Amino acid sequence: MKNVMRKGDLTSTIHLDTIKNKKGLYGLGPKEALKGELLIIDGKSYVSTMGTQGNIEMKETFDVKAPFFVFTNNDNWDVYDVPNTIKNGTDLENYLIQLKGSYSLPFVFKLKGVFNQVDFHIQNLPDGTIVKSPNDAHTGQGKFQINKCEGEIVGFFSTSHQSIFTHHDSYIHMHYINDDRTEMGHIDHLLLDGFHEVKLYLPK
Repeated sequence: MKNVMRKGDLTSTIHLDTIKNKKGLYGLGPKEALKGELLIIDGKSYVSTMGTQGNIEMKETFDVKAPFFVFTNNDNWDVYDVPNTIKNGTDLENYLIQLKGSYSLPFVFKLKGVFNQVDFHIQNLPDGTIVKSPNDAHTGQGKFQINKCEGEIVGFFSTSHQSIFTHHDSYIHMHYINDDRTEMGHIDHLLLDGFHEVKLYLPK
């Protein structure tokens, strides 16, 4: 992530179709040249990009590249009700920090249910943009706010990969996708307050 956001290296480092084991595969990252968002959820790969009218365009394909990407395989989950104390993304991160002692390595997690509010973006960097900072890298983003939405969130947690696959000020990196598979993007802000229909999935 640092190479992309601070050094302006937008070239692809992985072709998703080269990931051989797609059973229980999960992964996320931006599309090459910062022209969209990528999400692999349970072995299916989705690409979201911005249309010419400011609309979201979705495609299911592994034939896509990324400048950085995090992925793992998992098909064995423990399922929990989200505690009432978790109201937002910061609360979720703190909760996962408390749980991290159960895991020796970074881990993937999922949330499924109805979310009070999800703010997400889709990278849409204009051609020719010189990237020297995160602000530059965020130029042209499509920004969306969805309320009372049904869907899934895939996230990766790590306390040792800031600026690698999480931002420098966070231990989590999350992408949202709706149940209809017509909207997907990188989560900027998440509100769970008032809804208790959300399940948290953690690797066994």
